[in-house]
Amino acid sequence: MDQRRQDLLGYAEEIGCDALVTFEPENLFYMTGFWGEAAGLLESDGTTTIVAPELEMGRVREESRDCNVVRAERGSGLVSSLAGQIRGKSPCTDCRDYSTMMSLKGRIPAILQSAQPFYNSRIIKDTQEITILKKASRIIDELFEVCAQSIHAGQKESELQAAIMAHACSRQMFDTGYSSTLNPLIIAGGPNGALPHAQVTSRRFRRHDLVVVDLTLRYRGYVSDATRTFAIGGIRPRAAEAYDVVRESQRLGLKSVRPGATCGEVDESCRQYIQESGFGQYFIHSTGHGIGLEVHEPPAVSAGVQTELKKNMAITVEPGIYIEDSFGIRIEDSLMVAAGDRPTVMHKFTKDLLVV
Repeated sequence: MDQRRQDLLGYAEEIGCDALVTFEPENLFYMTGFWGEAAGLLESDGTTTIVAPELEMGRVREESRDCNVVRAERGSGLVSSLAGQIRGKSPCTDCRDYSTMMSLKGRIPAILQSAQPFYNSRIIKDTQEITILKKASRIIDELFEVCAQSIHAGQKESELQAAIMAHACSRQMFDTGYSSTLNPLIIAGGPNGALPHAQVTSRRFRRHDLVVVDLTLRYRGYVSDATRTFAIGGIRPRAAEAYDVVRESQRLGLKSVRPGATCGEVDESCRQYIQESGFGQYFIHSTGHGIGLEVHEPPAVSAGVQTELKKNMAITVEPGIYIEDSFGIRIEDSLMVAAGDRPTVMHKFTKDLLVV
């Protein structure tokens, strides 16, 4: 935690700030070890303070690490107490709420709205974070085994989701709360698979369906993300061809991940192969994204992105092909950028086509 705080202060100093104020739970957790309703302050000497309402005080004291704790009323009371802690400083804050930001501005005119110090620090994972991400990825592999053993024609997408989530919760792995979906997972059979962010439905799997299973779940605060595509009872020739193209595209993408390579180059490695194979128009999203405390965080693994990969960045590589009203295929792994030419792929579940 001390190294994280030093890094955060270093990045704050780069933008002319001598303190950081966080309201976002991911950043609060990263800085203090506590995830909940509170605000955090990190001062230039390393002093860290959490301002929290009474209802959170028990957990704050139990879960935070080396923090001063200040009780405050919710809403304006919390802002007022926080402002009292940071007078005379030039802080930056990740605050996204307009009224809260205006209230802070009125009390601390020098405050700067920027989450960049947090993202700059979080983009490189430390040893503890890597350990957690690897464990999370092993649990996701277990969940793919649940799929392989239980998925069958006649089963509803929602029924498979329930079976997966029951096992996930038993392993202390939970929904990410991702705001762009109503479901914890993506389970998409047949034509639903052509929607990259399909919502889980009551549609029953049918023979020759391809089923996209995208598992994005949180373990001890951190998100691992992987996708496999299963076939029910058999696979038609065009779908089999597309599957082979996606698998090879993903292999090429993984092969291109190394320190110094740009995110755009990784995207191009996947996209060019799919294009040359005649399916280019059906690859309709970017190749990947950073993972960590959020589902999608820097770096973006997208066309033209010049961000250079560095050791211990955590990203996904997930090419796909989506043919409207027919099928979808995606193969995705979470991985760590390693020192050499080969990344550490954190998922071991097979990428061979499984016909179940």
